[in-house]
Amino acid sequence: MEIQISSQQEIPGLISQKIKRKLERVLKDLACPEKELSILFTDDKRIADLNNRYLGRKGPTNVLAFPMKEGPTSEFESPMLGDVVISVGAALRESEEFREDLEHTIDRLLIHGLLHLLGYDHEKSDSEAGRMENEEKRLISVITDLR
Repeated sequence: MEIQISSQQEIPGLISQKIKRKLERVLKDLACPEKELSILFTDDKRIADLNNRYLGRKGPTNVLAFPMKEGPTSEFESPMLGDVVISVGAALRESEEFREDLEHTIDRLLIHGLLHLLGYDHEKSDSEAGRMENEEKRLISVITDLR
């Protein structure tokens, strides 16, 4: 299992090794222990550019996910799930808005992005949104003791 973490933006109090341990546990729980992913922590400007360029949406967002695999299963299964990009600025704002510590907000955004890489899509329907939200909550509970 390989998890690459890059940061273009400082994240107050968060340590890459701790993030990796949490993601490793989540991937094992999801029966994806041999999968790989890349995480990028960036600023609002960069995520807004990516959001516009790849999704045609204006402005920054909290998290983007770029799955390696799209469409039906192919014969060649790459171990790489894809990339998750998180805006540190958006995470800080959400942390204040939801009155949760920054670490919990980052965990929630990482899990949200990871679920998108695995094919979950909360924009598809209300039932899919509910299914994704329930899985996010369940996975947060899987890593609670690593805080």
